[in-house]
Amino acid sequence: MAANQLLFPLPVLVVLLFFAPQCSGCPLKTCNFDQIYQLGDSISDTGNLIRENPIGVVTPFARLPYGETFFKNATGRCSNGLLMIDYIAMAAGLPFLNPYKNVDADFKHGVNFAVAGSTALPMETLASKNISSPVTGSSLTVQLDWMSTHFNSICYTEREIGGNDYNYALFQGKSIEEVKNMVPYVVQSIVDAVRKIIHKGAVRMIVPGNFPIGCFPIYLTGFQTNNSAAYDENHCLKNLNNFSMYHNNHLQHSIEELRKEFPNVVIVYGDYYNAFQWLFKNAPFLGFDTTSTQKACCGTGGEYNFSLTKMCGTPEVSVCSYPNQQISWDGVHLTQEAYMIMTRWLLNDIVPQLQCSV
Repeated sequence: MAANQLLFPLPVLVVLLFFAPQCSGCPLKTCNFDQIYQLGDSISDTGNLIRENPIGVVTPFARLPYGETFFKNATGRCSNGLLMIDYIAMAAGLPFLNPYKNVDADFKHGVNFAVAGSTALPMETLASKNISSPVTGSSLTVQLDWMSTHFNSICYTEREIGGNDYNYALFQGKSIEEVKNMVPYVVQSIVDAVRKIIHKGAVRMIVPGNFPIGCFPIYLTGFQTNNSAAYDENHCLKNLNNFSMYHNNHLQHSIEELRKEFPNVVIVYGDYYNAFQWLFKNAPFLGFDTTSTQKACCGTGGEYNFSLTKMCGTPEVSVCSYPNQQISWDGVHLTQEAYMIMTRWLLNDIVPQLQCSV
């Protein structure tokens, strides 16, 4: 295979290789990406978890209402329709990425290795901190192994992730300070993955940060308090958003170090935090229902229409009438509409930094 240029985002880790047909009107057309390879978690999984035994087929992501808006069927995407990686593929003029676990799929334009519920740290590392990874063992390390196997199988001769680590820890009773102590390890795992991918030939990479998790229904419900001082002007939990910024600051510092280590590689920070904040603050002007910006579309119970014991996909949980007017799909993941708007913001921010015309 001829030498190609690569782009990777982490935790929604994406690799895009050059030499594609021109795409009129596509924001990434100047990059001429031909293939996308993605690693990550439920923000980007297009169908791997539902193909994992034994838990995959019984997860709610394997059935409606997941996928109802675009596909009219569940594909394993943790939303009502398209994800950011789908919009990125469209922006590059490429088809949607098939999941690695779909052995009958066409991988001509790349592979999606992301698995919903996966972590940056291996299960064994989390277990040593008394944190379980209940959904999947397909951590970032496993996904990197899959990628290497795939590249070897096609005679490849080229010369996020981390949110769930914190989610599991917080919901298993760890304090914010305890979870902060995990940040250097999670960030180092991401950095190690970036290095491995660069050594496989990547020359353009995107490394996304974390969302402002204190604005999400799952956290607003799980850590709800009567202390008004715990909330900011947007009614988001300040300590959780501060934690996200703490992670993001550590990650951005590490990205700066990587840029020094690999001066010939373009490494761009994917600012999920500010992309979501922009969407959230401009929700009234973007067509979202201002009375439901912190409520799950598919959910039940409480101030945020979310319950950990009755989550989207169970029979007694209903779906809102107009998902395109809601930001949160199931309390954990966003709606197709929200992902589309976030992707536009991110592309406007990222594309100039990729130096594709150079």
